[in-house]
Amino acid sequence: MPQRERYLFVCTNRRPDDHPKGSCGHRGADEVLRELKGELARRGLAEAQARACASGCLDQCASGVAVLVEPDHFFYGHVTPADVPAIVDALASGGRVASLVLSDADLAKG
Repeated sequence: MPQRERYLFVCTNRRPDDHPKGSCGHRGADEVLRELKGELARRGLAEAQARACASGCLDQCASGVAVLVEPDHFFYGHVTPADVPAIVDALASGGRVASLVLSDADLAKG
């Protein structure tokens, strides 16, 4: 299978319920990942354009659910299942969902 154009790494890390940072896993990461995989497949983008993959901690706990888009090397933050269609639209057109892209200040919060 050829390498895809983009990979979306969805943080699915889970920390203990009482951890002060929280975790993407407790904020719905599994559902976001499932929706991304399904939407990419439905639109015929999963074979060559993009793949959604589970990831361990991406160090963006304050902005979870976090999704790292490579090779473009930017993060989406606070992603919900409702955001998935817009994310896939942006992938298909080569753009980004500006309202979800984490700023340098967001990234510094970790």
